[in-house]
Amino acid sequence: MQGKRVCESLVTLTQLMHPEHANNLGNVHGGVVMRLIDEAGALCAMRHARRPAVTVAVDSLTFLEPVHIGDLVTLNARLTYVGRTSMEVEVCVEAEEIRTDRRVLTNRAYVVYVALDDEGKPVPVPPLLLETPEEKARAEEARARQARRLAARA
Repeated sequence: MQGKRVCESLVTLTQLMHPEHANNLGNVHGGVVMRLIDEAGALCAMRHARRPAVTVAVDSLTFLEPVHIGDLVTLNARLTYVGRTSMEVEVCVEAEEIRTDRRVLTNRAYVVYVALDDEGKPVPVPPLLLETPEEKARAEEARARQARRLAARA
């Protein structure tokens, strides 16, 4: 199976946050952000595998700053690691205050997906071709997270 470059599966989603996204504090509900993270991550994984992919683990999801109603939220998803059937995707979330152009990183998440065949069984995915020093460093960090996940399951 021929490998694919990180840049071939990048996904960017952008959405304006409306009042229906609010929690009882008037900020965007964390669950809304989590849904968007999973959507961006899954699209990235499916783009790489060219197969359906399902979420198997949220390794880490960090809320760094609140997202406010009226913010333009941008999610950038990129592969960091590919195993035989699994893929780890890093999703970074940025909130932009439209009127001031203030931008802040609000979330970072590492989500693991598995590609599925037509019967819903895990299927091998193309290897990940790492081209830059940054991609190689991210892959090393991802391998360490994968080793921790596997050790925790054992």
